[in-house]
Amino acid sequence: MTRIAAILGSVTPPGRLFGAISQAVARTPAARCDIELFDLADLQIGFVGRPAGDPANADASHIVEAITAADAVLFATPVYRASFSGALKNLLDLLPAEALASKPCGIVAMGATPHHFLGVDSHLRDVLSWFGALTAPVSVYLTNADFTGGELSEGAATSLDQLVATLALLASATGGQPIGPTPFAVLAQQPRPPATS
Repeated sequence: MTRIAAILGSVTPPGRLFGAISQAVARTPAARCDIELFDLADLQIGFVGRPAGDPANADASHIVEAITAADAVLFATPVYRASFSGALKNLLDLLPAEALASKPCGIVAMGATPHHFLGVDSHLRDVLSWFGALTAPVSVYLTNADFTGGELSEGAATSLDQLVATLALLASATGGQPIGPTPFAVLAQQPRPPATS
């Protein structure tokens, strides 16, 4: 069974994006995937450099461990200033480089209009490339027009379901094996052999 960590990178009260991701999780057959949803609005995650025992960092180790142990990760974020949220960036800053290396990752973004549909995709895709993640080739972008009375349209719901299915397929195909060369981010953290004269 594929374990997927779904990360909601918003710190506002639960809204339409939370509902869309929650419903996608609920629709996913339990026999195919085990999805755990992490809403950053409910978690205490401090900035990089805070000590482990700091109350402001109480949930950091748990979510880092969950992402590292997952077979795939779904990142969902509202568009904020034409990019992804600071809360999500802070979480990514806390992850060790190995946490996402060769790991299937999917991107879901939501904005008020279609005008910024590539902002999150291009910026977050760049960061995931730094980790060496295997990012799904197509992301999902939601706008206000995809909701009626707070309910997600059938077409948008289908797109979310297809993205989750893609992550499960990629995770099954790769079997957790390394893909391609080791990311430079990982190599840079490894001890270097002593120089020889």
